[in-house]
Amino acid sequence: MSMDPSSPVADITAFYIQEIGGVLFGTVFYFLYRQSKVVYFGLWAVAWVMRVLAAFFAFQLVRTQNSGWLAPYATFEFGFAIVLIAAARAGFASSMKDWRTVLRLISILPIFVALVWAIGQISGLEAYHASDAVVLGFIYLYNFYTLRRSVGLGARIFRYSLLVLAAAFFEHAVIFLYLFNRDGAPTWAVYLHHESYYDFALHCVMAFAAMAMWSESQIDRLRDLTGELDHLRRERKHTMDLDRLTGLLNQAALAHRVEEPEGFDGVVVVCDMDNFKDINDRYGHLVGDEILRNIGNLLQASIRHEDEAFRWGGDEFVVLFRGQRTAVAMRRMAGIESRLSDFRVRGLGVLPIRFSWGAADTGGRALRDALDEADRNMYTVKRSRAAQDAARDRPPAR
Repeated sequence: MSMDPSSPVADITAFYIQEIGGVLFGTVFYFLYRQSKVVYFGLWAVAWVMRVLAAFFAFQLVRTQNSGWLAPYATFEFGFAIVLIAAARAGFASSMKDWRTVLRLISILPIFVALVWAIGQISGLEAYHASDAVVLGFIYLYNFYTLRRSVGLGARIFRYSLLVLAAAFFEHAVIFLYLFNRDGAPTWAVYLHHESYYDFALHCVMAFAAMAMWSESQIDRLRDLTGELDHLRRERKHTMDLDRLTGLLNQAALAHRVEEPEGFDGVVVVCDMDNFKDINDRYGHLVGDEILRNIGNLLQASIRHEDEAFRWGGDEFVVLFRGQRTAVAMRRMAGIESRLSDFRVRGLGVLPIRFSWGAADTGGRALRDALDEADRNMYTVKRSRAAQDAARDRPPAR
């Protein structure tokens, strides 16, 4: 707020504009703080409270021409500067971590007020206004510099409005110094009578840019949350499709794969452990679970990334070899069974595991049909092996 340099009468219109603007800007930043809990916005709200009080005492100073009003005016104007320095140091963090600079500045407040009062008494208001404008110019420039990492259109407008305001304050300082070094105010200096108007316009741009910046941060946060939700949804879906014991895809996932309309081109293998019930009965279910868990790990490690392994139920497994032929799949399964022949169980040593399996090439058929054929082939192998074992165990005829 200023007045016509050639008149001792305060500009009541400029005063009202500055006070209304201060309340408006303080309300905007307080709203942004309540919505975002960002300390930067909260400190700007406090700063505008200081500026409203400073404007009131400045008006009384100009209206009465009593230098006694200079001390409270300088106090709240300096408070405005301190809070803006704190805002620049805090940035867009959710808390203020370093209060030491602010506390040091507050500690010199009495000295500053006494110095300002002395300058006003000796050199007049123009010298005080010039020094005040220089300080505020540097503080706005400091805020501009500390927000250089901010992205988004709103953040860029906010930063550059700070830069323009800094330039405006430096301009005020030059003009006041010019007036201080002249005996009378020149005619062109009358425009200082309307200083509050363009300051108000620049601060309006800054306040609306701050709202746009907050809106952009909310949009970015929503985008991040949406990405996290999508990731969690995919993970949940993947987890729902997994068998908890073996880590392989479960029966529900196999049923879903069978119903997929695009079909499957490759080889289906159905495999089953021989005499798994006897192992459970002899060694207990904990040993049986460990065997199933290790078989799941072995199957997963023995197939390609594009192949899939399922636990169909109990000790029965299904492997889909995508884009492979039956002979290749059979060699892969033989390798798996070979590795199971020296299977070890903790505390029990070597416990050979034997698989029976059957394979079927889809050959343009539905996956369901190939799965049924592989299942039948597996049981054929299992019955054949059981008959061979029975014949081997039968005592020789006399």
